[in-house]
Amino acid sequence: MSKSVIKVEHLSKAYQIGQIGTGTLSRDLERLWVTKVRGKEDPFLRIGEVNDRSVKGESDIVWSLRDVNFEIEQGDAVGIIGKNGAGKSTLLKLLSRVTAPTSGQIKIKGRIASLLEVGTGFHPELSGRENIYLNGAILGMRKKEITRKLDEIIAFSGVERYIDTPVKRYSSGMYVRLAFAVAAHLESEVLIFDEVLAVGDAEFQRKCLGKMGDISKGEGRTVLFVSHNMAAVKSLCNKGIVLENGSVKFNGGAEQAVAYYLGGGGAQTMNKVVFDKKFQTPVFSLHEMSVRNLEKTVNEPIAEDLPIELSTEITFHESDADRYHLTFHLYNELGEPLFSFHHTEESAKIQSGRNQIVCRFPAHFFQSGNFNLALFVVRDKRKSIFSERDILTFTVVDGQREMGVFMGREPGYIKPRFEWQINGK
Repeated sequence: MSKSVIKVEHLSKAYQIGQIGTGTLSRDLERLWVTKVRGKEDPFLRIGEVNDRSVKGESDIVWSLRDVNFEIEQGDAVGIIGKNGAGKSTLLKLLSRVTAPTSGQIKIKGRIASLLEVGTGFHPELSGRENIYLNGAILGMRKKEITRKLDEIIAFSGVERYIDTPVKRYSSGMYVRLAFAVAAHLESEVLIFDEVLAVGDAEFQRKCLGKMGDISKGEGRTVLFVSHNMAAVKSLCNKGIVLENGSVKFNGGAEQAVAYYLGGGGAQTMNKVVFDKKFQTPVFSLHEMSVRNLEKTVNEPIAEDLPIELSTEITFHESDADRYHLTFHLYNELGEPLFSFHHTEESAKIQSGRNQIVCRFPAHFFQSGNFNLALFVVRDKRKSIFSERDILTFTVVDGQREMGVFMGREPGYIKPRFEWQINGK
């Protein structure tokens, strides 16, 4: 039975912008008296503001985190995601005890190994080998324990040739290779990784993600992982926490957390978009686009087990409108292109005036998930005169299943059905 290893209760962290202090000695002494001697709340924090970088604030006190609560169980791999400035790195620094919270408390069972930035915990004048022993000692490990793991750490890092060289001469990639190897192999119950793997090359990133998967799933240790790589979060983590302006906006499964984050804060995607006069040119006027299940309305969820219809209404103002055609690019929720498609001129020539261009996808073509469409208006089959990325976003949900048939979501984003033939011999 799983048990809680990290419990965060009403955690908050405030920072002061600009110069440290209130500006006068008397007020600094007042803050010291109230907080340290009387044990009460700092009165200057009452005027603090949410850490929103897009607006100009009135206070020089900002809350990097405000009233954060969550619980993490042993063996969980938790992805912490959010925009820049959401409070992710601050949260990891608090969990790693690099800095102290302004209010609230953190309860952690076991030892913590953290890799918050390149070179965390390394002394630049010591060699790589000496820094391995230094990090192990900081974690409370004995020399014999570190020695037992030493060869494995060096082999994983791939910097064996330079292991007795001072780390100040390492490149950033070598630094992070050794730092990750140390954090992953020394015996700690909780591992914390900030967005540091981006420094390493693609081969080492795959190696690190594989190791983190082994740690959480095979060894039952707890991993906290901050990354802007949503594919890595989905493949590695089983839980996800979405931070926004210092507050927890979502706490649940990794798939759902990524969908919430990429969906713009959980806002419902619109299956129909009316453009009014937004996309009007001398050549055409784009009126609306919609996605729905065949014989259902755009207000109903789009099920993957029914045919899906994409409709585009557009008016062409030129008499030779048959020179033009529409091309669509389909992207998944990670922004990765899936495929492009366009109507064939023979079966659906565009006419002068208003056109409704309809594309039908067969049932069971899509997997459940979030999708984005890009639209291109192309002239004479070669020149794009208009393009708009993410012009329409829609969500496909799982359809009806027969009892005992559904075994979970299959990999990928589409599942086309092919023609098969078996020839006996």
